[in-house]
Amino acid sequence: MNASPIIVLDSGLGGLTVARAIRTRLPAEDILYFGDTARLPYGSKSAGTVTLFVKQIISYLQSYHPKHVVIACNTATALALPAIRAEFPGMSISGVIEPGAKAAVLAAGSKHHPVIGIMATEATVRSKAYDRAIHRRRNHAHLLLQAAPLLVPIIEDGRKADDPLVKLALKQYLLPMVARELDVLVLGCTHYPILRDAIIKIVGPDVPVIDSAEQCAEDVAKRLGDKGLLKHRPDESVDSQGYLKCFATDDSQRFAKLASRFLGMRIDDPIWVSTDDLILPASTLPLRVPA
Repeated sequence: MNASPIIVLDSGLGGLTVARAIRTRLPAEDILYFGDTARLPYGSKSAGTVTLFVKQIISYLQSYHPKHVVIACNTATALALPAIRAEFPGMSISGVIEPGAKAAVLAAGSKHHPVIGIMATEATVRSKAYDRAIHRRRNHAHLLLQAAPLLVPIIEDGRKADDPLVKLALKQYLLPMVARELDVLVLGCTHYPILRDAIIKIVGPDVPVIDSAEQCAEDVAKRLGDKGLLKHRPDESVDSQGYLKCFATDDSQRFAKLASRFLGMRIDDPIWVSTDDLILPASTLPLRVPA
């Protein structure tokens, strides 16, 4: 089981920020990344639809016998995590909201009524998942929630921070929060860190900007360490890097081209997975073992 891979899944490319953080924190671990690019964005879809999509992805990859699954999508974590854990009771599964909420509260310091902004997809905002996760830790925090439906399609389109459309969208979403004397900003979607520098220019250098990827990687390391499932003990030197194998449901060459922005490295074209294959029962699918 120690040699089994970690699955990281997302609606598209954004979860690669989490995969990158896990590779940095746990370099020996093997990672299977699944980007459901044919069916993004998840942020405008219902809880039932998102839950079905995540269930199909995990069922498809279940033959790899993963030792942990990270739902590296704030929307899917908010809408589907409890149902997915119930659907796969023997599987270790985590999301990105709890680590992000914990980091936001820590960044707020000792302020009794900190103003914490959360920029996220429409579905994540509606779910109130961040509200609950933050208020469990700091019940007097004042939350500013801002849906940002344009950002995921813009990022997946390959637009960069200096694009006029990107600048306009960020100002539209962030300036109202800045006007409310923001103390902390949570990037409530794993796509958004690709625009982190541009976001900091708008909110100012004194406002901590929370990206849940690093906190998520620490959470995964702790979970695996507590269960004795790390590929190497923390005190062992690691000579070899674990593999990263990617899957995508649409345009694998485009995925590979854009992935370098999120990973900081080039990757091979991902394995293309038809959405028809995701609908098939897992027992009918061939076992795929990374080379």
